[in-house]
Amino acid sequence: MFAVPDNTVAAPENPALRHPVRVALSYASDRDSWRHLLRYDPDERFAALVERTAEDEIWLLSWLPGQRTDLHDHGDTSGAFTVVSGRLTEVVARRGTLDVNELHVGQSRVFAPGYVHQVSNVGPDPAVSIHVYRYGGRTMRYREDAARLAT
Repeated sequence: MFAVPDNTVAAPENPALRHPVRVALSYASDRDSWRHLLRYDPDERFAALVERTAEDEIWLLSWLPGQRTDLHDHGDTSGAFTVVSGRLTEVVARRGTLDVNELHVGQSRVFAPGYVHQVSNVGPDPAVSIHVYRYGGRTMRYREDAARLAT
């Protein structure tokens, strides 16, 4: 337990400073804002820009079974993504290892400059995710050698 000084003032939340996960979760729960954009492409994963603000780009992605990204980072961009439906698998290359994260509905992952990962739908059902790219847009720099990058 701790005491709060009498002169402490709680500042109202600044929407521009909301954490990217909170932004992603907010859009994920507002299906009416992106439902009309949703498509499934059998040849490649589908992506549509939902909204662009001064700080963020919010993207909708759909993933049919077997669709994936190549190993990549996002340059100088930070952000997060949240699974809306289905499930996704994320492989993260760092410190000499490849970490595997199974993501289900409502789960989110955060990324920052230097974060190298691959995302895929290895499940039997289509998946949908909302991605937030902060200060840099949807930059993707592809990496060809996971073993080299993981060291």
